[in-house]
Amino acid sequence: MNIIERLRAPDGCPWDRKQTLDTLRTPITEEAYELADAITKRDMAAIREEAGDLLLQVVFVASIAHELGAFDMKDVVRGICDKLIRRHPHVFGNVKADDSDEVLRNWERIKAEERKEKHESTSILAGIPDGLPPLLKANRIQGKVKHVGFDWPAGEVAPLFAKLDEEISELRDAASENDPEHTAEELGDVLFMTVNIARRLNVDPDAALNMVCEKFRRRFGIMEELAQSEGKSISDYTLEELDSFWDRAKEILRPEK
Repeated sequence: MNIIERLRAPDGCPWDRKQTLDTLRTPITEEAYELADAITKRDMAAIREEAGDLLLQVVFVASIAHELGAFDMKDVVRGICDKLIRRHPHVFGNVKADDSDEVLRNWERIKAEERKEKHESTSILAGIPDGLPPLLKANRIQGKVKHVGFDWPAGEVAPLFAKLDEEISELRDAASENDPEHTAEELGDVLFMTVNIARRLNVDPDAALNMVCEKFRRRFGIMEELAQSEGKSISDYTLEELDSFWDRAKEILRPEK
């Protein structure tokens, strides 16, 4: 905190003095994604560094808020400590919670009570930010309503795949109508149902899609190398030739047994 205050002092850093709560929004998002990427790669040194970068943004926000007379870093820490104690009555109180699902149900109930005291919406979906990436937002929405019992029955996943097949059929019908708006809606239903299946299978849909993107990037990079080895640009080849390159790239990257 003292370092940020020094940087924002009149004789400090011109760039740091120029920052506002609004200008920090983008760096906060970027640092969060960089930390998540480091965690995905299991790079502990990078995780440590990126966690520090994200913490810096929190300290920066608290410092600017302190200048505005709103709150400081002590208030931030005190607030989260109070919240953790309040929302864990099964640890710090007399409430009993036998499993993780019951803990989450209690968590949502306490949040609703807090919103009611603040005269805010008590909808279980009220706390989901509009700006969340869509895959994450879908996952959060489905997880929230699960806590109040609005979810597919536990156990067999076959009904979820049947529903996905139904949504794909509706998407196919919409696409044949040449109605872009209807097609977009039905495609959204397919994606939403795919997230539902991912959640049931305990797979992070955002991480899964990112993994596939990285796999595609590696394979396409090899395709470009194959083209360069023949003294050509990848755009010089036909689709059939590119498919052949794709197959070769898959073989090159296939793990050895």
